[in-house]
Amino acid sequence: MSKFRKETESKNKCVELVGSEDHTHDFTVDEIQQIRANLLTWYDKNRRKLPWRELASQPDLNRRAYAVWVSEVMLQQTQVATVKEYYIRWMEKWPTVEHLSRASLEEVNEMWSGLGYYSRAKRLHDGAKKVVEEMKGNIPSTASELLKQLPGVGKYTAGAIASISFGECTGIVDGNVIRVLSRLCGIGAVSSSTQAERKFWELSHKLVPEDRPGEFNQALMEFGATLCTPQAPRCHVCPLQRNCSALKQVVKQDTPVSILHKEKGLTSSNGIKVDKHVDIEECILCLPSSLWKPSLGVCNYPQKPKRKQPKEETLAVVVIKHDMEVGSHFLLTQRPKTGLLAGLWDFPNVAVESNQSDAYMFTTLCNFLENNLGITLKQRTQKRIAEVSHKFSHVHHKYMVFSYEHPEIKHLLQTSQEKSKIRWITREDLDTAALSTAMRKVFTAFEMHNSGENEKQAKVDRKRKRPNSHDGRKQMVLDGFLKSKDQQK
Repeated sequence: MSKFRKETESKNKCVELVGSEDHTHDFTVDEIQQIRANLLTWYDKNRRKLPWRELASQPDLNRRAYAVWVSEVMLQQTQVATVKEYYIRWMEKWPTVEHLSRASLEEVNEMWSGLGYYSRAKRLHDGAKKVVEEMKGNIPSTASELLKQLPGVGKYTAGAIASISFGECTGIVDGNVIRVLSRLCGIGAVSSSTQAERKFWELSHKLVPEDRPGEFNQALMEFGATLCTPQAPRCHVCPLQRNCSALKQVVKQDTPVSILHKEKGLTSSNGIKVDKHVDIEECILCLPSSLWKPSLGVCNYPQKPKRKQPKEETLAVVVIKHDMEVGSHFLLTQRPKTGLLAGLWDFPNVAVESNQSDAYMFTTLCNFLENNLGITLKQRTQKRIAEVSHKFSHVHHKYMVFSYEHPEIKHLLQTSQEKSKIRWITREDLDTAALSTAMRKVFTAFEMHNSGENEKQAKVDRKRKRPNSHDGRKQMVLDGFLKSKDQQK
């Protein structure tokens, strides 16, 4: 039996069992009109004021597309609150695609520092250079061309740029949209499955109105981000209550959750049509009854794939401080141009085993410095000063932090290639350098340790300078005794 035929029969089976159109996981023509009107009305009243939305309304379509492009790349895997400041600084420095194309990757990484997922910055930079060098500075205006021509632009980003900047009637699917559509249509298949992804794109394209495609797509994302949220959706004020399959499923359940919704007015008497309970196990898009958890309510949707346990790695890292004639500097090494955190700068670090001694770890660091960078540390015994943890999407790093201050460093650098791997940088320049968040955590731990050591030393110094009151009294008694002896003579 073909895959298409199997899916069709499953869908028909579902419709037959339910006895209504509600479990076709689709919208009727009337529902599409209702959702468009209600969602846009809500958006017009509740849209957030965001910097990229202001720039996306400027008359120059190319500048508008660039503004949307930058924002969408920054917003991937990153919260709006975090992106705002980065976006404003970025657009002030590189207001057009031409400005960005003339920047170096080092400058781009420095601007991106702390935002995470650094490959996004490189692809954005590569895309800007391609637009200027190969497309005469004109950003493609359709989703298909954006997807085809620009590095790092996927189906979602292409749809966002095309609809918001150029008014193309095309849908978008991101995490927020998946959540909204899965609840509206009761799609309980794992959200990353082929069947679910295909359905989400189909529904998204159907919903987009020709007259306001960009605003509708933004409304759908805004709705998912602020109202139809992952953990605490505000169903009692939702403008799409009557169209929500997940809410219908909650209302018909005899559970505390349905009681809560009834208290907020979410009942069948409120106009929400409730289906009779039927077995829908045969439908590949329905949520199996065995997975339904009454306590979660509408948050049963979407069903997310099980995450693989991230790898755990331990690294020894050393913050080397060197006093030069022009002030204190810190040693940084550049990461490879490919792989995790490509091209960024680190404090020297090397993989170790978590159960190794401090002495063994530091010796491993010394060997790494000498063999790879031509730098020899004379003192080869140090105790770690801190432990720092940082989580990446697929790996968890634990850093064993060592400090090596005021060393007499012998440079054995012989080739320009070796020299390009290291950099001595001032404390002030560290703030704007292309360091990862993990390395900034390491340096914070280093500074906190030094601050504590300085405070200890200050206490010792104060104690040394403080006069001993008991010794003073003893001296007075002794002076009096000697004086009385003299008088007796």
